Amino acid sequence: MTDDAATDEVLPRILYVDDEADLREIVSYGLAQIGGYTVDTAANGAEALSMMAASPPDLVLLDVMMPGMDGPTTLSHMRADPVLAHIPVVFCTARVFGREVEALHAAGALDVVRKPFRLAELARRLRELDLKK
Repeated sequence: MTDDAATDEVLPRILYVDDEADLREIVSYGLAQIGGYTVDTAANGAEALSMMAASPPDLVLLDVMMPGMDGPTTLSHMRADPVLAHIPVVFCTARVFGREVEALHAAGALDVVRKPFRLAELARRLRELDLKK
């Protein structure tokens, strides 16, 4: 073990779910480069649930507004599945009004991040989360 505990830390594997392909690419590359995370991506809630069933991530970054299955519905399906129910979820949304944020927390979100976000700030916030919740 080294004197620097952070160097021995195993970073979580993240699943980033967003319907915007360009944003998925930027966020996955940025979190890997800036934060050292392993990031998988999904284009929608149904794809994310399928990927999680095959290989559950340590954390899900979930867009709120997506066509088909939106983020809150995806989270609802996760919480109903005993294999996925424990996975922490951080919502990413441009809608950060009080009631919406409260509703996302009430649904089980660990955190809510406002879009657009800076990748360095997102990586820092993710590192500060207590993923044991």
